Amino acid sequence: MSADTTRDRVLSLIATAGPITAAALASDLGVTAAGVRRHLTALEEAGHIVDHEPPGSHVRGRGRPARSFVATSEGQRALTSAYRGVAVDAMDLLRDLGGLERFVEEKARELEQQLLPSLDKDAPMDRKVAALATALGAKGFAASVRPGPGGITVQLCQGHCPVQALAENSPEWCEAEARAFSRLLDVHVQRLSTLAGGAHVCTTTIPLATPTRKEG
Repeated sequence: MSADTTRDRVLSLIATAGPITAAALASDLGVTAAGVRRHLTALEEAGHIVDHEPPGSHVRGRGRPARSFVATSEGQRALTSAYRGVAVDAMDLLRDLGGLERFVEEKARELEQQLLPSLDKDAPMDRKVAALATALGAKGFAASVRPGPGGITVQLCQGHCPVQALAENSPEWCEAEARAFSRLLDVHVQRLSTLAGGAHVCTTTIPLATPTRKEG
């Protein structure tokens, strides 16, 4: 097991079980005390953990309890990044096994079913898009709507994407999401830009009046 992997495990355990001592960490992880101390030093230097001082323990000396550690906010963010890397690796494995497109499509259809109750299928298109943006916002997509050129389209803009890190490596996520929008709105939509592709916002153009198109 690599040092980075072990360090991630140390940080994860501190985040979930802290305050926790080096001895407890070594026991739970099945590594030596010396090995744990090496990782603790590195994590402290990186600002990912700090020494936890219980009330009344500010005086150092004989009989002082063993040091225990808790994760900092920086440590929590680092841990999230580590898990994101694992998720990206999982997407690569799914692609190698031939199951990525099916998995992504299933997740897109799950999102579609969650968004569907927010839309009135008989409402004008501009109102349906506005309702879609509100529903997406509640899911963490930071969505908004702005008029398109000529007043014949609107643009659905997403300033945040919960799966951006995955989509950067697997554009299938963006493609499946666009298909879900088409099904929800019963109209052909066009993706102009994506956060995963390097743009500052995901932009989807939606016609206000056009023949409908059914998608399976």
